[in-house]
Amino acid sequence: MPDAGPLPRALLYSTSARIGGSGLDVSALEGIKASAAAGFLGRAIGYANQQKDIPRSKIRSLAWHPVRLLSGQGSARYYGAKKQYVDWITAREVNSGRYDFLHTWSGDAVRSLIAARQREIPSVMDIPTWHRNKGLQKPFLTKTEREASELRGMAGWKHRLLISRQQMLMEYELATLLFMPSRCSAATFLDAGIPPERLHYTGRGVDVTRYAPGPPPEKFRLIFVGALIRRKGVPQLLRAWKKLGLKDAELVLVGEPHPEVRQELDACAGPSVRVTGFTPNVPELLRTASALVFPSECEGFAKVTLEAAACGLPLITTRESGDALIDGVTGRQIPPNNEDALAAAMEEAWKNRDLFARMGVAARGHVAANFTWEHFRRRILTGYALAKERIS
Repeated sequence: MPDAGPLPRALLYSTSARIGGSGLDVSALEGIKASAAAGFLGRAIGYANQQKDIPRSKIRSLAWHPVRLLSGQGSARYYGAKKQYVDWITAREVNSGRYDFLHTWSGDAVRSLIAARQREIPSVMDIPTWHRNKGLQKPFLTKTEREASELRGMAGWKHRLLISRQQMLMEYELATLLFMPSRCSAATFLDAGIPPERLHYTGRGVDVTRYAPGPPPEKFRLIFVGALIRRKGVPQLLRAWKKLGLKDAELVLVGEPHPEVRQELDACAGPSVRVTGFTPNVPELLRTASALVFPSECEGFAKVTLEAAACGLPLITTRESGDALIDGVTGRQIPPNNEDALAAAMEEAWKNRDLFARMGVAARGHVAANFTWEHFRRRILTGYALAKERIS
C-alpha cells in the first residue's frame, strides 16, 4: 500500500451500524480494516460484532444496550435513540484521552465531534447518502421544525428521540473532513455551500472474487435488487415493464415489497415478473441476469450497482445511484422518475444484447480497477492523512 501521509496513532471508529453483515455494515467493517491493517486501530464501537477478521479486544459491541427498551416507539424513534446512545458512548471514549483521531458517521456524532474539537483531535465523518437538505435551499429551522421543537410532555420527549436536521447540519460543520460516497452525494454538499476542500471522496467497494461473472443467461432477464419502495423507482419500473411487453423476457425483483408499491405490483403481476423476497444468494441471482435495472432517485452509492457490475452485468440506472455507471460504456444512464426513458433503455438492452454484453465486460473492468475494498481502504487512509494535516 502506498504511503498515504501522516496517519493516526490510535483511532477511535464509531458507527450505529453493525460491524460486518450486509449493506452499510459491510462498509463499516471494511473501513475499520483500513486502520486495523495499518496498526493504529484503537477501538471500534458498533451495535454488533459480526466478523472475525479484527480481534474482539479491539471491538466494543453494544449488542445488549438499554435503548432496546424503546423498540416499541417506532423505527424512526428507535433508530434515532440508538444513534444518540452510540454518540454518548463515543463522546465518553473520546474524552478518555486514549485516542488521537475520530472516525464516525453522519447522524451518530454531534456529541463525539464536539468532544474531538475540544481535545483538538482531527475527525472524519462518513456520509451514507446526500446532504440533509438534498440540494434544496432551506433555512436552519423551518416553520414545521420550529413547531416540533416547541412540543412538550410525552410528544416532546418522543420528538427528541429523532435525529434532527439541525443536528446533522452541526455535524457537517464540526467534522474536520467529510467522506463522500459518490460524486452525486458530493454535489449536494457543494450546492449547500460546503467548501470542496472539506470533502474527500471514498466511494464504496465490492469483493470481485465473490461477485464474479457466470455463463451468459439463456433467457433475457433484467434484475432489480433492493428494497421495493417508491424512492428506488419500483413503480416506474413495473409500469414500464408492463408497457413494453417484451417476448421471452423476465423481470426479477429481489427484495421485500413495501405496502407503498403493492398497488403497482398487483397491477403488473404476471408470468414475466418474479418477486423473490429477501435472499442471501444475491451473487447467484445476479449471474442469471442479462442486466441490472435500478432506477433509484436518491442513493449514497448503491452497493448493488457495484455487485452487478462485478458480475459482468451492464447497468440501467441513474446518476443518483453512484459511480459504477459510465453512460454508454458500462451501461445506460436514465433520469430518475422518467418512465419513458427507463422503458427505452430496457428495450435497447433486449434488442442489442451483444452491445450490452460488451458493456457488462467494461463494467466488470471498471469496478476491478477502481472499486474493490482495497481501493476503498486506500482512499480512507488518504483521508486520514488529509484530516491530520488540516489540524496540525
